[in-house]
Amino acid sequence: MIKEFYKPHIAVYILECILGLCICYTLYKCFPQHQFYWSMISVVLVIAPDSKDCNRLVSDRIKANILGSSVGLSLFLIHIPNLFLICIGVMLTIAIGMLLKLNSALRSALSALVIVMIHEEGQNSTWLIAVERMVCVVIGCIVGLLITITFNSLRSLKKQGNKDNE
Repeated sequence: MIKEFYKPHIAVYILECILGLCICYTLYKCFPQHQFYWSMISVVLVIAPDSKDCNRLVSDRIKANILGSSVGLSLFLIHIPNLFLICIGVMLTIAIGMLLKLNSALRSALSALVIVMIHEEGQNSTWLIAVERMVCVVIGCIVGLLITITFNSLRSLKKQGNKDNE
């Protein structure tokens, strides 16, 4: 088990997740009036643990997060969320996700749906809160995408450097 952590791709994945969390946590601390804790959840859902196909996986997870938060926002605008409306959101998110061939990223879509639709009893939950949550989810996705692009570029540079040394 401990040997697994010494594999380079696992160490890089841990580093990517920690970096994403640190960036989103900084936003959370710098802007306490906003709900950037949802960005922290989003960023770890977006970053892929395996470098092969990680661009496609990250892209699919971002699309899925946008899908789930869009469905959640749409339903939130219809009526204050309740269990029935959340279940409709789950059905719509899965159906649209399947049509868009986002099967492997449906968990991200469903997480985003719940994040946007969650309604705290006794609090003044308005559509603006749902919009803010959607924006925070998308910011987490963007942070995850930028980290993935950066680390992929570093991998490419390393491979190029190795080829040049041969």
